[in-house]
Amino acid sequence: MDKIDELLTRGVSQIIPNKEDLEKELRSGKKLRLYTGIDPTGSQVHIGHTAWMWKLRAFQDLGHEVIVLIGDFTGMIGDPSGKSDARKILTKEEVDKNAETYKEQIGKIIRFDGPNAATIRRNSEWHGKMSALEMAQNMSYLTFAQ
Repeated sequence: MDKIDELLTRGVSQIIPNKEDLEKELRSGKKLRLYTGIDPTGSQVHIGHTAWMWKLRAFQDLGHEVIVLIGDFTGMIGDPSGKSDARKILTKEEVDKNAETYKEQIGKIIRFDGPNAATIRRNSEWHGKMSALEMAQNMSYLTFAQ
């Protein structure tokens, strides 16, 4: 089994929209940009996070760009993330304190230095710059429940 076959099958139950298209992209040599988000609702990442970390590391090992997105902006607004209850609204200081060690913790799996280093971004980089009008316009695409 080659590395692409392993990437697409090991620990994978479903690929959306489909495995064939992703495999074609990977075999073409095109480098992909992949990201996942983590909300800083606590100071520790947990074992449930490691599944995506290992998968992103496998993409990183094949030369693809990996971004870890810290949801600091959504952490400050109590983002419900599709759950029945909204998360506790955190202050900027609480969010920053929670996220302080994320790079170190995640860096045990994903490489943040050396060749093809992953990057960490925060969603406040763009959400924090939006005006109230822009935010309201974007929210018009969602229902209150969403």
